[in-house]
Amino acid sequence: MPGLRSVLLVDDDDSLRSLLIEQLRQEGEFEFSQASTIAQASAFISSESARVEIILLDVTLPDGDGRDFCKQLRQDGVRVPILMLTGSDEEGDVIRGLDSGANDYIAKPFRVAELLARIRAQLRLFESSEDAVFSIGPYLFRPSTKLLHDERSGRRIRLTEKEAAILKFLYRAGARPIARQILLNEVWGYNAAVTTHTLETHIYRLRQKIEPDPAQASILVTETGGYRLVTAPSARPLRVT
Repeated sequence: MPGLRSVLLVDDDDSLRSLLIEQLRQEGEFEFSQASTIAQASAFISSESARVEIILLDVTLPDGDGRDFCKQLRQDGVRVPILMLTGSDEEGDVIRGLDSGANDYIAKPFRVAELLARIRAQLRLFESSEDAVFSIGPYLFRPSTKLLHDERSGRRIRLTEKEAAILKFLYRAGARPIARQILLNEVWGYNAAVTTHTLETHIYRLRQKIEPDPAQASILVTETGGYRLVTAPSARPLRVT
């Protein structure tokens, strides 16, 4: 399914992880990675293939305090939203969690609908923030400024609103190709006056800006019936580097 958001769930309660993943997957918005310890979570986040857009992090873990891990992630430059899960809603615990760098704090037991609303809110806030950065080919892409930056050459590319929206949606899809009609609907909405020719024109102009050889696309490639992005192997989704 296109546009799935990448969630890392870190909790040592196997039953809770299974329940949350099962219920949140029903929304059709998310894909999950999971860890039961800080060590597992740290190894996943630092791996070359990691795709993480939001972290759900338990406070009490077998090998440490989730708040200390959250603080370490922030020191390491991880900027994705972190939502702390805890068995305590005491004011002191909440303050300590937020002070560690967490974006939000939710006490167990919680309603899945409330957790879902908070996840969506944090993702919306982050995507519009200065911290949101995507790695696309040789570029760092900042959706908030509609800017691509090639750090090796110093080249900066300004994008239109629609070009930025196309890249952001294709990036969220990961390696999955996105059909033209789906991409058209996501970027322009269900507007009968807009045809796939409009999308193809924008793809053409976007390739002129970002491709080393627009005639032989290697970043924004055509798949049967649609398009997909080829990102750098070491890309870290939504992370400041």
